[in-house]
Amino acid sequence: MNKGETRIARKRRHLRVRAKLSGNASRPRLCVFRSLNHIYAQVINDEQGHTLVTASTLDQDIKSGADSQAKSARAGLVGSLVAKRALDNGIKEVVFDRGGYKYHGRVKALAEAARQAGLKF
Repeated sequence: MNKGETRIARKRRHLRVRAKLSGNASRPRLCVFRSLNHIYAQVINDEQGHTLVTASTLDQDIKSGADSQAKSARAGLVGSLVAKRALDNGIKEVVFDRGGYKYHGRVKALAEAARQAGLKF
């Protein structure tokens, strides 16, 4: 399987997951995107089509201290930051959208750090 087929398969899995879940005002969707070097998380209200909270490894809050850490540790920092920002905006519960990725490695580290910071899935 070459790189193009892998990306198509992930998008197909993501569409399959998205058909079953969506975020609303009471429980928005925590969406994860993982690239080769970075990880991004968004809290989205799908009814209105608005992104409520974002965090990534490119944020200034994380970028300065995370350059020397492993990717999983950086994902944990992103998870705790997105949970902190969500709680500041009054969001306590979310629906977790793993984005077609396995619940493993960086995606799992982000989710567990968000749970530790007080976000309920």
